[in-house]
Amino acid sequence: MLTISERGQLMPPSPIRKLVPYAEAAKKRGTVVYHLNIGQPDIETPAQALDAVRHSDFKILEYSHSAGSESYRRKLVQYYKKHDIHINHEQIIVTTGGSEAILFGFMACMDVGDEMITPEPFYANYNSFAVAAGINVVPIPSSIETGFALPPIEAFEKAITRKTKAIVICSPNNPTGYLYSKEEMEALKKLVIKHNIFLFSDEAYREFCYDGAYASAMHLTGVDNHVILIDTISKRYSACGGRIGALITKNQAVLNAVMKFAQARLSPPGFAQILGEAAVDLPDNYFDGTKAEYKKRRDTLIARLNAIPGVFCPKPGGAFYAMARLPIDDSDKFCQWLLESFSYKGQTLMLAPASGFYSTKGLGKNEVRLAYVLNTDAINKAMDCLEAALQQYPGRTK
Repeated sequence: MLTISERGQLMPPSPIRKLVPYAEAAKKRGTVVYHLNIGQPDIETPAQALDAVRHSDFKILEYSHSAGSESYRRKLVQYYKKHDIHINHEQIIVTTGGSEAILFGFMACMDVGDEMITPEPFYANYNSFAVAAGINVVPIPSSIETGFALPPIEAFEKAITRKTKAIVICSPNNPTGYLYSKEEMEALKKLVIKHNIFLFSDEAYREFCYDGAYASAMHLTGVDNHVILIDTISKRYSACGGRIGALITKNQAVLNAVMKFAQARLSPPGFAQILGEAAVDLPDNYFDGTKAEYKKRRDTLIARLNAIPGVFCPKPGGAFYAMARLPIDDSDKFCQWLLESFSYKGQTLMLAPASGFYSTKGLGKNEVRLAYVLNTDAINKAMDCLEAALQQYPGRTK
């Protein structure tokens, strides 16, 4: 009998996308579905960037350099300089989304059986890419009561073994929205130096910091060989379908290894590099309006959630996600029930069950992630649905 690989069996389903068939069925029944499950912004992709693609003039859509076109990488140097990140274009490898940057980084820096430590809840695809690379995720639980702040450094110390090769963080965080402080980043710096391990820093949401200053791992001194920066244009320019990201490091050995993976996949997407390069030339105030809009949405969502009896949601400091604790028995069952069995005035909402953002069994069963990527009117209607749903849900716990 033919069987699939152990890797294929271990690969987890996406907590964000696994309920899509139920959402599609609900829509076919005529139910309006408010999508708070996925970080797909409704902000328009900048016209200037799209026009650069529309008006591009070439006769052959060629492979680019495996590291990405030199003109784009040089433009990215200018972009990062504005954020006090000082690199050269040869320290950037353009990737097919931030996803490929994570996978290439994991495979370049860790062997099969090695361990990576990450605070949980964490971006679900860290789990997926760890399975693909054959490495083990060691989670350090953070708490909703502290707003998902960095767990105590002592917890990291206890988790480090001879197989530990990296710590992986995301700030501002997906799925919690937590924004790591400079002090927390400095504490991680001391840890990676002490144990001679890598620090992967996923900074896809740097433009969206509302309460506190953005602190990049690239701002840390004395750890140039330890830091691997993961980035993407997906959220920054509302260009998720472009699939353009970047892996950035000053560690030449890592760059050399990642380049071999990049060469094997030939080159990153051509049209999206044109889009990304043009986007760097947007005016410095471009993000002011977008950031203000997301902050308004955040404040609307958090106020509505915490006004619902039995619900608790800390205010996120950045990104466009929030993790909420609900009075329910099982978030997977609840999120499916919302799409399969519930409607309020012909409407329902789609959420991401938080269990998929945890690695520790049993955690996240009464939590959901919400992406405030819809306008405030839609958010209010979605919260009306949630409030009604929690009154009707058979598995309500209190």
